[in-house]
Amino acid sequence: MRKALRWLLALTVLIGTLGTAGTAGTAGAATAAGPEATTDIKEELLSIPGMSLIEEKPYTGYRFFVLNYTQPVDHRSPARGTFQQRITVLHKDVSRPTVFYTSGYSVSTTPSRREPTQIVDGNQISMEYRFFTPSRPDPADWTKLDIWQAASDQHRIFKALKTVYSENWISTGGSKGGMTATYYERFYPKDMDGVVAYVAPNDVVNHEDSAYDRFFAGVGTKECRDRLNAVQREALVRREPLEKKYEAYAAENGYTFNTVGSLDKAYEAVVLDYVWGFWQYNLLDNCGDDALIPPDAKTATDDQIWTSVETISGFANYTDQGLEPYTPYYFQAATQLGAPTIRFPHIEKKYIRYGYQPPRNFVPRDIPTKFQPWAMRDVDTWVKHNARHMLYVYGQNDPWGAEPFHLGKGARDSYVFTAPGANHGARVAGLVDAEKAFATARILDWAGVPSTAVARAKPLAKYDAKLDVRDVEREPTLRP
Repeated sequence: MRKALRWLLALTVLIGTLGTAGTAGTAGAATAAGPEATTDIKEELLSIPGMSLIEEKPYTGYRFFVLNYTQPVDHRSPARGTFQQRITVLHKDVSRPTVFYTSGYSVSTTPSRREPTQIVDGNQISMEYRFFTPSRPDPADWTKLDIWQAASDQHRIFKALKTVYSENWISTGGSKGGMTATYYERFYPKDMDGVVAYVAPNDVVNHEDSAYDRFFAGVGTKECRDRLNAVQREALVRREPLEKKYEAYAAENGYTFNTVGSLDKAYEAVVLDYVWGFWQYNLLDNCGDDALIPPDAKTATDDQIWTSVETISGFANYTDQGLEPYTPYYFQAATQLGAPTIRFPHIEKKYIRYGYQPPRNFVPRDIPTKFQPWAMRDVDTWVKHNARHMLYVYGQNDPWGAEPFHLGKGARDSYVFTAPGANHGARVAGLVDAEKAFATARILDWAGVPSTAVARAKPLAKYDAKLDVRDVEREPTLRP
């Protein structure tokens, strides 16, 4: 952090140097958007072996393609079968930088532009993570779902599309996507010219989660913490009548509980996510919303308690129907990523039957799991000693920032910043002014844009309300 502060103090000098000496440490310089090549971009994309078109959607100033790319199920043994991985291409101009984005989950087929894409005014390639439908091998060999295989998917996509988009590339993602961008850099550090990872958890030692308990003991204000804790406790005190509402809700919507095991286990899981969910998706000001959080939990009606928990946690999350789309995530959490376990000192033990349940509970029993404790330790060690051109952005009030990535002496031109008051939607735009300008300048420099643009340290593209999504990175539940 002291290194980052020295950079911040020297920002004016740095920008002046960039203005005269050009960009340093990048693989090339992007030029201003110019005339397109004579070959149509669709033809160029479809000339790539293994690439096929699903559809093209119009968007002013861009061309947007939804594509399938043929990938090996096992990158170590490519001859053992393939699957179709869905990607999207938001095409600006081949002379612009390219941002490689993944959420770590499914890919949206609606045109959107992530923050680094707006900053560099570039193209955007978005990848659906393997095993999220429809990008799932059939039959599904779950042993081939790990962070190295997924990084290898990105590597092959990059190599294929680098033939079209030859300027600098920056990878990005938020939450599990930020983790994914980090793992990709760990295994293929020569591919990208920079990495911008948002709100990326770093659960190095899976069974040691005291950082989360410390976070919840001090986040926000005492008044807000007490108010949230009271509603959470009251939801367990009133377990019997509220579970009757849950039973009727499940019957009405056709929800079942085979994976988690029972409605009772699902109910407690939803309630125990309540405080976490508030801080992940809300701001401190929302704590004063009486419609969202009853001001006096003990005198609140059952409907008020139910509505608050439903709005913040979501009673569908631990049903079979809510869990199924995210089976790949829970499998990875149970095998490599890890998951937090937190304590509830404000709730008497007699009200808690199961506690924070492990991700294994949310994976169908016919899919075996075995945890690999070395996976996250390896990544954490690599980042500390080898990070280059990597930027981490966290939110001050985001629970996932309780266990962040840290940089060691071996890191070069890499930084960790925290947006004050921000939740799981923390962005560069939410940093304090000096850090925002500095981070923007580094992203532009890594993208290889002209030094005059780097010196201005502002996004090159104007904000577009439809394209520039600023939503919080949503998770299947409140645990990535």
